[in-house]
Amino acid sequence: MNSPRVSLDQWNTLQAVIDHGGYAQAAEQLHRSQSSVSYAVNQLQHLLGIKLLEIKGRKAVLTDAGHVLLQRSRQLVSDAVAIEQQAKHLTMGWEAEVRLAAEAAYPTQCLMSALKQFEPYTKNTRIRLEEVVLSGAEDALLNGQADLIISAYIPQGFVGEDLIEVEFVAVAHPDHPLHQLGRQLTTHDLSRETHVILSDSGQKGIDSGWISESRRWTTSSPDTAHELISNGLGFGWLPAHGIQQLLQVNELKELPLEIGKRHSAKLYLVYADGTQLGPGTQKLAEILKKVTLDQ
Repeated sequence: MNSPRVSLDQWNTLQAVIDHGGYAQAAEQLHRSQSSVSYAVNQLQHLLGIKLLEIKGRKAVLTDAGHVLLQRSRQLVSDAVAIEQQAKHLTMGWEAEVRLAAEAAYPTQCLMSALKQFEPYTKNTRIRLEEVVLSGAEDALLNGQADLIISAYIPQGFVGEDLIEVEFVAVAHPDHPLHQLGRQLTTHDLSRETHVILSDSGQKGIDSGWISESRRWTTSSPDTAHELISNGLGFGWLPAHGIQQLLQVNELKELPLEIGKRHSAKLYLVYADGTQLGPGTQKLAEILKKVTLDQ
């Protein structure tokens, strides 16, 4: 394996000469003598065997080759700084990866807002995001696949706290047969129609409540459940935060149920190990709580 002949300091010196307009200005910024700056750049050109700078008037300007190599050197120096920063984070205990399993009913707007705020902290940390339904969050904890989960319940043996209460609304397409009855609906009415429900993504197989065993369509995708109902292929309870616009434009319509047309479910923020949270996991948890509270 060949070792580089040119040092990061030499590339950094060349960048300073260009960025600050000359050798004297670069020397001032780098707190070095002008002769040492000039020597570093000359050595760089000698080692590369190519001219990077030429003097025009009193100013050093890049040659065509200099333009190409300077650009690549910026990424090189940036990567070196990033490696050092990552080492610092690891020394401080900052995780190399933060893993979040989020219940599908958690508002997407909240999740995206939280991740956007967390993004500046993740330059040297990977994010693993998994969407789960019901016991899928618990599975992620038990299998060691999540540091933090947003769950419909707090699994036994874990520590969690209240995060948000999500309201679900019974809806169907305006042309659905249930809306053609012209009266309040009963459970008996619902049992004659197809009920679209979300399948549990975990091993427990805890499907949310269903009306009829025979007239039931199950999907593992929240988006697919949404589309099935929106296209008149069934009815179901969907999170209110995700269908407000469709209700307003009459693409979905709330079912006139006597009982149970709306219900709420609490979601919790649960930690894989509440006593030994890494700084990355802790920061993401703080942001999730703040974003949800602000909604």
